[in-house]
Amino acid sequence: MKKKLVSIALSLMLLGTTLAGCSNAAGNTSSAGSNNQTANTAGAQDAGSTDTIKIGVSIWSSTDVLGSQCKLILDEAAEALGVQVMYVDQGHVSEKVTASVEQLCAAGCQGIIICNSSDTEMASAIKTCNDNQVYLAQFFRIISQENSADIYQAAVDSEYYVGAVHENEPENGERLVQILLERGDRNIGLIGWEQGDATWLGRWEGYKAGVEKWNAEHPDDQAVLSEPQYAGTSSEGGSKAAEALMSANPDLDALIPAGGGGDPLQGAIAAVERAGKTDQIDIVSTDFLPDLGERLANGTMAGESGGHYCDPLFAFMAVYNAIKGNYKDFGGKFEDINFPYLYVASPEDYKDYEKYFVDQLPYTQEELVQMASLDMAGLKAAAAALSIEDAAARSGN
Repeated sequence: MKKKLVSIALSLMLLGTTLAGCSNAAGNTSSAGSNNQTANTAGAQDAGSTDTIKIGVSIWSSTDVLGSQCKLILDEAAEALGVQVMYVDQGHVSEKVTASVEQLCAAGCQGIIICNSSDTEMASAIKTCNDNQVYLAQFFRIISQENSADIYQAAVDSEYYVGAVHENEPENGERLVQILLERGDRNIGLIGWEQGDATWLGRWEGYKAGVEKWNAEHPDDQAVLSEPQYAGTSSEGGSKAAEALMSANPDLDALIPAGGGGDPLQGAIAAVERAGKTDQIDIVSTDFLPDLGERLANGTMAGESGGHYCDPLFAFMAVYNAIKGNYKDFGGKFEDINFPYLYVASPEDYKDYEKYFVDQLPYTQEELVQMASLDMAGLKAAAAALSIEDAAARSGN
């Protein structure tokens, strides 16, 4: 029962150029290949510096759909700037998240960017970085000032906490629900990834707000949003969660796999296909799949928000500048870098995104080097400005 959807094309952001590797460390880590590592080391002798800058990346996965895109962007920036990058995949397992920060500090990283799974992990991460005089920035995450006041204050007080790069998640959730409601869907199943995750909670807030707004405006045409089934960050988890929701509600006509890197979404799509309900259940999500254009065309996806894999790039740039001494005096404030999602709800929406952010990267190496010289206000402005239209203009189209 696919209904005609409303096309939505918004701003996005990303960046890129090819990486620099770094030495392997014990545990679940990865680094760039030796050729890139040599290039980065050779290019890292900056004025006033005798050592190669080394930045650690604590990420749920550097190999799943979204994580691999993040790695591509970071590798590109690292090569452009002559920086070594070290990855630790922590699976959003709380003890592994906190251990990853200790591991990256022990490996000699002067800065770390992290995608944590809950605010509580940041208390340990901030302390570890303070103790080791290592700069720290979050990506895809922000500490809740309301729900985690003590941890937020620790970030404000820290001389090494650089800030957070994230999206407006409540707005994201509300817009995705609106896509489904405008298609005529009224029984919506919800799949979360990790309880307590600030990004997930923000999206959930938006989903609920979207449904509540619709119901207030349409008293005779009410919509229902299920309680979440949790999937973790695996395809198998997404599949099981979708199966549970379909079993519990035979009238289910929409699913929202909230995120988790793309793998839970793929599992949910596969479960709907196995059930033979592709024509009955619309799916929207966050984190663009590599075959999103095809899925929008064949109806296995109704819409998606994403194109935000450059989020960690801005965290990387902020930490890089902190290490270089270009950004100073972090104590007493919380740097908040907010940037927009891109929303697509048709194959046509996706075409221009694919042209400027998949087939090619939206920034050249020269532009990345220029970005690295921006002050914090300039970096925030660059994050807010990046869009399909901006990328097209800079490419000469």
